[in-house]
Amino acid sequence: MRLDPNEGDDVSLFDAEEDSATRKNKIKHPLASFFHLFFRVSAILVYLLCGLIGGSFIACMVTIILLLSCDFWTVKNITGRLMVGLRWWNQVDDDGKSHWVFESRKPSGTQSSASRTSNAESRIFWLGLVICPVIWVIFAFTTLISLKIKWLAFTKQEES
Repeated sequence: MRLDPNEGDDVSLFDAEEDSATRKNKIKHPLASFFHLFFRVSAILVYLLCGLIGGSFIACMVTIILLLSCDFWTVKNITGRLMVGLRWWNQVDDDGKSHWVFESRKPSGTQSSASRTSNAESRIFWLGLVICPVIWVIFAFTTLISLKIKWLAFTKQEES
């Protein structure tokens, strides 16, 4: 029997807590996390750089719509399930009525350690889901304000 704690066989009681904490903050699905943000950020960048590149309005809008469509599909079918445990589908009754069924992963205390979502992934998912639409709303307001200013300037020139 070894009595020397420096020989490596003894394990501290706090090692298990540290390992579970680092595992909980570690990103388990890096590819899903990348694509969760890739389509959203790409659409914003295309919107911002469209005027600088000089592409046509139609080509820019089609590109933005395609990127946001890919984002919607990715969030609904892949990243929502992998990163935070969301699932939803449409179910049709015998009467022909359509019902949406929503499910989410159970709270972390009742699930096995293998199926727990990490805090980092959950934070990435929800921040990406909230911040990007806020940016689009800011873009919409700035566009409306700039159009209003241009329209006011145009009407004042006509009056002179």
